[in-house]
Amino acid sequence: MMIGDHTHRSDVMIYPDGQVEDGWRRKAGHRLETADIHGLLNSGPDILVVGTGIYGRMHIQPDLKSYVKKNGIQLVNKPTEQAALEFNRFKLAGLNVAGCFHLTC
Repeated sequence: MMIGDHTHRSDVMIYPDGQVEDGWRRKAGHRLETADIHGLLNSGPDILVVGTGIYGRMHIQPDLKSYVKKNGIQLVNKPTEQAALEFNRFKLAGLNVAGCFHLTC
């Protein structure tokens, strides 16, 4: 994944201020839980874009779905290529968006 002029080959998180965290991991492989992206959620996004991998194998757990709903955060989850396009669309529109992207499987 290209972010600016850097190529990333491991999973990444992008904060609303543009900060990139490369190489993030989840507690349970292909399960994305609230604790896995706690810092990203605390950064105050209005929209959270989740790239679920090339084949969409990463699954958002009920605790995270509940958290974003309770906190008024719009959740967009798609296979990573489509999620990246959505993230860019939101960012170009000037919206307060954060993203986490699983770059493999």
